[in-house]
Amino acid sequence: MPVVTVTDSAARLPRNLLQSLGIRVVPLHILLDGHDLRDGVDELPADLYQREAGTAGAAPAELAAAYEAALTDSVGAGVVAVHLSAELSSTMGSAKHAARAFDGRVAVVDSRSAAMGSGFVALAAARAASEGADLEHVVAQASSAVDRVHAFIVVQRLDNLRRSGRIGTAASWLGTALAIKPLLRIDAGRLVLGQRVRTTSRAIAAMVEQVLEVVGEQRAEFAVQHVDNAGAAAEVAATLESALPACGPAIVTDLGPVLGVHLGPGAVGVVVCVAR
Repeated sequence: MPVVTVTDSAARLPRNLLQSLGIRVVPLHILLDGHDLRDGVDELPADLYQREAGTAGAAPAELAAAYEAALTDSVGAGVVAVHLSAELSSTMGSAKHAARAFDGRVAVVDSRSAAMGSGFVALAAARAASEGADLEHVVAQASSAVDRVHAFIVVQRLDNLRRSGRIGTAASWLGTALAIKPLLRIDAGRLVLGQRVRTTSRAIAAMVEQVLEVVGEQRAEFAVQHVDNAGAAAEVAATLESALPACGPAIVTDLGPVLGVHLGPGAVGVVVCVAR
């Protein structure tokens, strides 16, 4: 049996890819009105993004249970666990703690990203595993993808990110004080303010321009993701597909509740994984 890939629900991988490559998903948590709700498992209110909600990473016990089941299914070949950036979530720390119990048969990879930034790293691992690669080679493929992923996102406001500590107070103040639409990027696992633009349309145009600069003449995979903004995501996907015909169709997905709570409604992002 091949090495099994495990990730968390923040990766937002489409169901067809999860199923075809046998990727396991550990749910992260949404904290709302005293309730601990599991992403992708428990029912969430339709007005979640209008309410005061928090999030929590997966606990070591949850991860250990997922790793143990995956290791059993791999018949000892091993497990590669790809998770949300350690700079953005406690999940990586919990994953490393949980993996210690498996004597090196569970390898943990920090994606240094989020959403499909983590997803593309998990895909690299799972594709290598599906071709029969051993644990060491699967880890190498995942680690290579980490360095080839670039993530950008336009949000409507920075308030949620400031409250949760996912972005610095100074950057948040700039976004609020100047009434701008912030273009953010993930840099070394951290969410940083990359550009300040006056309108949403200009911010999205700037994001598309940055994606085109990153890809250049290279081959790449890309995903367009959103929080309650499917129309804008579809438009960005169509623009990029037209400008990058060699890169194939975009993966278009929502960013999910764990990331949506922090980014807020209206957010639109692009993640690119440049080919080797």
